[in-house]
Amino acid sequence: MRKTVLILTSSLMIASMALAHNGVKNPAVMARMQGMEQIGAASKVLGNMARGRVAFDAEAAASAKAALAQHAAEIPVLFEAQEDDPKSEALPAIWSDFADFTAKADALRDAAEAMDVTSTETIAAGMGAVGGVCRSCHKAYRE
Repeated sequence: MRKTVLILTSSLMIASMALAHNGVKNPAVMARMQGMEQIGAASKVLGNMARGRVAFDAEAAASAKAALAQHAAEIPVLFEAQEDDPKSEALPAIWSDFADFTAKADALRDAAEAMDVTSTETIAAGMGAVGGVCRSCHKAYRE
């Protein structure tokens, strides 16, 4: 039952995020947005467990951790080409300091991979590191 609720919640969240990006014409920008949506969905699963909003589920936590690490590893490739779209939230600073941007993406991947997902307490500790990396990157590189 818990897995069903988590899957349904994640699916609804992804569908609503897709609607938020309605009108994006550039396929490269859409791919970036979809990658970030996947990171957000995985983070939400883990964050909800850490906060006790949903019951701890070891399998769902491990799956979300793996998805978070995988999508974080894909960030540099998704942003390699300097693509734009009126709906894009990516700032040009990404490409003017791509080495720093890539380092932040690598730090997110590393934080996800290092996360211990064996309990709500360890997930909460790991999400602190993940959240810090997300904030630092969004502050510098997102509108």
